[in-house]
Amino acid sequence: MKNMLAQISIALSLFSATQAVTAQAPPPAPVRSVEVNPDRTITFRYRDPLATSMAVVIDVAGKPTPMTKDDAGVWSVTTGPMAPEIYAYHFSVDGTSRLDTSNPRFAPSLTAISNLIEVPGDRPQMWDVTNVPHGVVHHHTYNTATVLGLENNQSDYYVYTPPSYDAKAKKPYPVLYLLHGWSDDASGWTAVGQAHMILDNLLAQGKIKPMVVVMPLGYGDMSFVRGHNVWANRAAIANNVTLFQKALLTEVMPRVEAEYNISRKREDRAIAGLSMGGLESLTTGLTHTDKFAYIGGFSAAINAEAAASGLDALNPKAADLKLLWIACGVDDDLMPANRQFAAWLKTKDMPVTAIETPGRHTWQVWRDNLVNFTPLLFTDK
Repeated sequence: MKNMLAQISIALSLFSATQAVTAQAPPPAPVRSVEVNPDRTITFRYRDPLATSMAVVIDVAGKPTPMTKDDAGVWSVTTGPMAPEIYAYHFSVDGTSRLDTSNPRFAPSLTAISNLIEVPGDRPQMWDVTNVPHGVVHHHTYNTATVLGLENNQSDYYVYTPPSYDAKAKKPYPVLYLLHGWSDDASGWTAVGQAHMILDNLLAQGKIKPMVVVMPLGYGDMSFVRGHNVWANRAAIANNVTLFQKALLTEVMPRVEAEYNISRKREDRAIAGLSMGGLESLTTGLTHTDKFAYIGGFSAAINAEAAASGLDALNPKAADLKLLWIACGVDDDLMPANRQFAAWLKTKDMPVTAIETPGRHTWQVWRDNLVNFTPLLFTDK
């Protein structure tokens, strides 16, 4: 009995000592994962004492930026000064992609989600929320008979109506069909592109006409978004474009025209998109010039040779386009194909406006494209 009491006494003493040590060793303080500094540099931090390598992948950087670890197991790096913009990033931990769980702002994606961080400017940027009248973004879901691979055949689209939109106005509004890129969902242009804020600000500055903007789901076959290797399969690309085009022309457009006060005239219709959406807008617009007088491609994921082979009958007089606008960032891998396609269009005497800007295949380029493209629409010129 004495031995048992002694053992209990020792155990209680050890427990008390452990509790005292635990009380003296509070958990490590939370790490501020991302911080925009006054000089517009960005500091990234990630705690993982067991990791052997760490990097932050920033969309505009082109390659991962290595991070260094301190004695507390916190990895960090500070960038050089960054231009006022919204940047996407994620961490790479021993080669595995990780989200920043401390940052609630992220870019929706069907393949790989990234976080977002904004570097502010000295004055509001075109995509910022400012003290101007704001339009409304409406979300619609409908039953599709065309798009393959959707749960219960439920597809969707977003519609931006400008401030003071009048459903009973005598003159219908012009309409822009704005298409997202591969891996995005239908919310891409508003969730990441800030299209509604750009339009609000351009309207307030008197740079664009009030217009309705329709942003549909950009896939004809959802299997096309499973892996990037689909872009090596021309048959899969063609199938996706064909089915999307059918969904747009026979399902989305009739629904929008019935639901909103928009014009049915080709002179009041535009179509534009980024990357995959750029391919779809150029293909759809140039093969349906009876429906669209304004066409734009932003960093279009186009194979110039394949596109040209399907447009042999293209005639500038019959097309009678008000605007054919093809833009791409000079550091984008798609720049050569876009240059080649614009050059081919010129051999057909199509009045193409070719735009080359700084930048890679990122939203920084596409937001700028939207800022510069929309003021050219629905003018009297």
